[in-house]
Amino acid sequence: MAGYKILIVEDDEAIARMEQEHLQKWDYSVHCVQDFRQIVADVAAFKPDLILMDVKLPYYNGFYWCAEIRKFSKIPIVFVSSADDDMNIVMAMDMGGDDFISKPFTLPVLTAKINAMLRRSYSFKGQVNVLEHKNLRLNLSDGTILYEGNSAELSRNELRILQLLMENAGEMVARDTIIMQLWESESFIDDNTLTVNVARIRKKLKDIGADDYIVTKKGIGYLV
Repeated sequence: MAGYKILIVEDDEAIARMEQEHLQKWDYSVHCVQDFRQIVADVAAFKPDLILMDVKLPYYNGFYWCAEIRKFSKIPIVFVSSADDDMNIVMAMDMGGDDFISKPFTLPVLTAKINAMLRRSYSFKGQVNVLEHKNLRLNLSDGTILYEGNSAELSRNELRILQLLMENAGEMVARDTIIMQLWESESFIDDNTLTVNVARIRKKLKDIGADDYIVTKKGIGYLV
């Protein structure tokens, strides 16, 4: 992840510092906005690869600044806010936001969301190769999982399924969504194949000590 720059636009200094310290451990270069009247100037000067934007800010809200940034840049903008009702989420997307994380959140979920967004936006850099959630690390380069010092190897389909679940950590991913994603990648997976692959992933997770890592919502989908 080295080389990516993240701009944090967060009015709560304690939260901003927590996010900054955590993301720096992932080798991100992180800058927190101090003057909330000069956010566009900070974007122009720091040239971030991704922006974490709160909705509630002094002077103007995050929606305003997102619209201003969209006048000159397509930088991925991830809203982070406790104002997570449907109206605010829709407004965030309409103003040009790329994702929305509800407060309170866990740092692993924040990291997974950022990693997924950067990979989708800058896949040509090939730098975001590891996902982490609940102490499980998924290496996208070699298809291995690591948990408390124990490791296992995944097949291609197993890797794609677990990757999709970890990219959406904390959210239910529908079975149909997983099947469509893998069909589009020419993995040709159907409902029965999905069930078998998830069972195999569970077995490998159990073998390395990560029991009950994947939660099943019967007939709907999966959650990590």
